[in-house]
Amino acid sequence: MHLQLITLSGVSVDADIYEITAPTAAGPISIFPGHEALVSVAIPGALAVRYKKGDADTEREFFAISGGVIEVSHTAVRVLVDEADHGDDIIEAESHAALDRALKLRSEAKNQVDLEHAKELIDRHTVRLQVAGLRRHKRS
Repeated sequence: MHLQLITLSGVSVDADIYEITAPTAAGPISIFPGHEALVSVAIPGALAVRYKKGDADTEREFFAISGGVIEVSHTAVRVLVDEADHGDDIIEAESHAALDRALKLRSEAKNQVDLEHAKELIDRHTVRLQVAGLRRHKRS
């Protein structure tokens, strides 16, 4: 099965894979070759990619994604999101600091727009920390 992970910055992944687990509004879904065609809304969360059938869980690659759309056919998966940060590119200390700043923004929000912006930042950095934790677990 072929995966395309496409962000506003361009194509992050364009490769043959065995399995992908993606966060959706209905909960995480795992997609394997021959999966029934579907279109689903992706929510911010951890996207896990297994490249070969025999790969252990510790060999999966993780991405912190923003919301978007997942399109599945029998032979391909296309994930369209605003952002997708590879787990190896996430610096945990920076994400902790950014989450702290976002929490402060939320507590100081003066209107609904400021509150929504803070919530988006909190979601983004919470997901990044989740993926950093998965990466750390993968290495141990």
